[in-house]
Amino acid sequence: MFCYQCQEAVKNTGCTVKGVCGKGEETSNLQDLLIYVLKGVSLYAEKLEKVDNKYGSFTAKGLFATITNANFDDEKIIKLIKESLTVRDELKAKLGKGEKVSHDSAVWFSSDTKGFYAKAKEAGILAETNEDHRSLKELLILGVKGIAAYADHAAVLGYEDSEIYNFIFKALAATTKELSVDQRVGLVLECGQVAVKTMALLDKANTTSFGNPEITKVNIGVGKKPGILISGHDLKDMDELLEQAQGSGVDIYTHSEMLPANYYPKFKKYDNFIGNYGSSWWNQAKEFESFNGAILMTTNCITPVKDSYKDRMFTTGMAGYEGVKHIPDRKPGGKKDFSSVIDKARKCKPPKEIEKGSIVGGFAHQQVLALGDKVVEAVKSGAIKRFVVMAGCDGRQGSRSYFTDVAKALPNDTVILTAGCAKYRYNKLPLGDIGGIPRVLDAGQCNDSYSLAVVALKLQEIFKLDDINKLPISFDIAWYEQKAVTVLLAVLSLGFKNIRLGPTLPAFLSPNVAKVLVEKFDIKPIKDVKSDVEAMVAGK
Repeated sequence: MFCYQCQEAVKNTGCTVKGVCGKGEETSNLQDLLIYVLKGVSLYAEKLEKVDNKYGSFTAKGLFATITNANFDDEKIIKLIKESLTVRDELKAKLGKGEKVSHDSAVWFSSDTKGFYAKAKEAGILAETNEDHRSLKELLILGVKGIAAYADHAAVLGYEDSEIYNFIFKALAATTKELSVDQRVGLVLECGQVAVKTMALLDKANTTSFGNPEITKVNIGVGKKPGILISGHDLKDMDELLEQAQGSGVDIYTHSEMLPANYYPKFKKYDNFIGNYGSSWWNQAKEFESFNGAILMTTNCITPVKDSYKDRMFTTGMAGYEGVKHIPDRKPGGKKDFSSVIDKARKCKPPKEIEKGSIVGGFAHQQVLALGDKVVEAVKSGAIKRFVVMAGCDGRQGSRSYFTDVAKALPNDTVILTAGCAKYRYNKLPLGDIGGIPRVLDAGQCNDSYSLAVVALKLQEIFKLDDINKLPISFDIAWYEQKAVTVLLAVLSLGFKNIRLGPTLPAFLSPNVAKVLVEKFDIKPIKDVKSDVEAMVAGK
């Protein structure tokens, strides 16, 4: 095995025996093989003048299953590989007889699982021996994985864009071709542009379906009834679970990246929606244990499951874990059946209280722009001197206390803009407000980093600046997995520069590729709290 797609890659080089995330060698290799076959699917899809969205949706789902901490179930991955081979051959049959594809991923086939494991060992990341080309290929694939995840969330809400799917095909197919370094860099930059488009589509899907997020005080305590803890990212699963749990005597709580569900107007009508329990994904082992009730994991961010709660945990969507019960996908026009989750919760004890009080969020772009006059006046008067974007991912490494310390060290005239689970490093700190504007403005999930970009672009317009980098905004981004890579590429495509990234630069960046990003976009690794805070305050 060789995997370096997340920030915790061993020695910031790569996991070669077992993933730090918990996945084993066979699981890792099968995921590599799934991506390999999806490249074959894409080679045929890009040759067709028009491809039905069902093929794009399938490819997005397949990529989603390979994101860090999403699916640890070999049987499900093998099933996806077999389905990919079928899809590939369907697309091949649609081509004219004269059309040919000359890459092994477009023709390879095995009828047994042993053949899968044998092929997987030669289809992985290290098959590309040129370090710089490998780096650019992987940067593109990882960016596309995030696009695929966001596109899938939008698709389940009925929002699709064939141009997004076509780029996924184009990007995967490009990794099989002989291209120059400049061509590969161009594809990476295009990936950022498509990422912006995808996050905008998901934003439209979410706000049209559930209303625009609004400023909300979220309860972090517990009630006295049995509960269901929903984690991951899928808001449609949240909607259907809340509806089906009405009158059941079971309360619903969010966890980690599902916290922003509390900000949407539609969900607030449910009286059994209590609030948020716990914190970031990496604390789930102790928090799932103390919760006592049923747990529904809707997407990625699963850590190795403990026996103490395995029998009351469920996965759904592209998430999976061996031995954990899985809720099947909804049929066209139908809904998922969460009755087994609700029944399990009824038999459980109420959650153990781990904290009390509330936290405030809901500062997506419409809400912040509604406060526009107040924000602009605070900037003009000098009450707000700088915004610091501290969006991204959280992780278990002790070095991530850096982000907590930065939040504490920033001057009182600084506002933190955040999205993603990185917020848990500082969203419960007593940082106060500036003239009624909280010093931590939480836009929502990682995909809601789009909201932060919208706000920045609007401020650029208001202040009539010819360069977005003239805004009083600094970036201090925490990354962990592929969706954070996608968000980073999106931010770069919008012209933002001078971005601090940590706790480490990605292992998949070769020295030469890292040099290009540093020179072109002024990306820099985080250093120590004191010097970084001083530099950001000075606009450096």
